[in-house]
Amino acid sequence: MVVHQHRRRPGRAGEAVRAAGVALAVTAMSGCAGGAVGDDRPPVDAAAVVRGAADALTKTGSARARTAMEMATGGTRVTIRGEGGVDFKNRMGQLLVMLPTDVKGEDEHRPITELLVPGALYMKNRGAGVPADKWVRVDTTALADGNLITGGATDPLVAAELLRGAQEVTYVGETEVAGTKVRHYRGTTDIGRAAGSASAEVRGALEAAAKGFSKDTVPFDVYLDEQGRLRKVRHRFTYVNNGVIDVSSTTLLYGFGTPVNVVLPASGDIYAGKIAE
Repeated sequence: MVVHQHRRRPGRAGEAVRAAGVALAVTAMSGCAGGAVGDDRPPVDAAAVVRGAADALTKTGSARARTAMEMATGGTRVTIRGEGGVDFKNRMGQLLVMLPTDVKGEDEHRPITELLVPGALYMKNRGAGVPADKWVRVDTTALADGNLITGGATDPLVAAELLRGAQEVTYVGETEVAGTKVRHYRGTTDIGRAAGSASAEVRGALEAAAKGFSKDTVPFDVYLDEQGRLRKVRHRFTYVNNGVIDVSSTTLLYGFGTPVNVVLPASGDIYAGKIAE
C-alpha cells in the first residue's frame, strides 16, 4: 500500500512513490543558544533558538544518528529503526534501516541501506523484485511527503531544516539526553515556512511536502545542547489513507565530528526496471 495525502491531485509526486515502491512506512500498515544549559531561565525568544538548530549543526560538521519511525493505525503499531551518520556541511548521509519482523510477514529482513543526498534517496536491499546488487534511486522532490516519512526514516538533515518553520514554541525545561544536559522545547513547525527558509539543498523536498500534506503544521519536541546543536527531535505527522495514520519520527544525534563517508552508486548499479508495490 502506498500512502498519499494531497491538497491537490497526486500528479507526478504520487506516481514517483508508486514507481519507486519506497513507502516502507506504508507497507507496515496494509537535543543551546540563548544561555548556558546550567541556567534554567527560558531564552528570550525560544522560537528563534529552535530555528537556529540547523545552522548550529552545519557549523559542527557531522554526527552519528539514530532514527525511529513509529506508526499507529487501527490498533496496529510498528516501529522502523535506522542508524548511521550525517555530513551536515556537504548535505549527505547514510542510514541502515531495519524493518520490523511483521512488516512483510517474514522472520528476518536484510537491512536496507539508504544514501541521503540533496534531492535524492538511494536504497539497496529494497526487495520488491529489485536485484540484491542493485540500488533504487528516488527523486525526493517528486515525493508527496518530500521523504519525511516515505523511506521509513526522516532524513536527519531535513528533520533539522524542518525546525526553521518553528512557531508557538514553549521552553519546557532542562533535562538530559544520553547523559548530556539539554534544553527541551515544544511547539509546532510550518512546513511551507520551513521550505521558504531552508538551505537550497533541501528546499525542494520541503516544498514538495508543503504541497503534499493536507496540514502544514507539525508538532515537535526538540532537545538542544549548550551549543544550540540538535540532540534529539520528535516530529508527529498525521495523514489520511483509508483511515487516520499517526507517525512519530524521532532523530537522535551524537558523536559530533565523526567522519561520514557517503559513496554514491555508479549509474550501472541503479535498477531501471519496474518495482513491485
